[in-house]
Amino acid sequence: MVRRPVAWIVALVLFVEGLGVAALNWLLGVVVDRQDMSLAGLDPHLTSVSSKAAGVVLGLCFALCGLVALRVALRDRAPSGAGRVLLIGAAVVHALLGAFAWGLVGVSAFLSMVVVLALIVLLLMTYDPESRSGAPADAAGPTGPTGPTEPARGSGGDGADGSPVTSPAAPTAP
Repeated sequence: MVRRPVAWIVALVLFVEGLGVAALNWLLGVVVDRQDMSLAGLDPHLTSVSSKAAGVVLGLCFALCGLVALRVALRDRAPSGAGRVLLIGAAVVHALLGAFAWGLVGVSAFLSMVVVLALIVLLLMTYDPESRSGAPADAAGPTGPTGPTEPARGSGGDGADGSPVTSPAAPTAP
């Protein structure tokens, strides 16, 4: 299966990326503070502090997404709820960063963002709805291997025993 290795790789990449983003923004804040640079008349200290704060917040967000991917890797179950939303948000951020990186940094930065985006999307798409409920993805569903299953005697197909409630087949004209 490809699901668990992809989840492990996504977790590792997001942890490293969170650390890198935090370190880069912290470094930029230190440079702005030491050079006493002003951006359109803004206070240099305010610019430095906001760059450091943004780096810490973004780094923690990527680390949280890495924790979600790590949990997926450990449990071998699809992310659900807030974890799924976090991973979708990380995918959107990587798509936007990739678009900006193409014009500002170059093709190599664009390709690295696209690779991370593809890994996150692969992590989200390799788990099908059946595996989220705990049933194996390749198990025979309510139709069974040869066709629809008949309801148990006495149940009448009312769904009380877990069988699906279906209407009788419509008559067909020859």
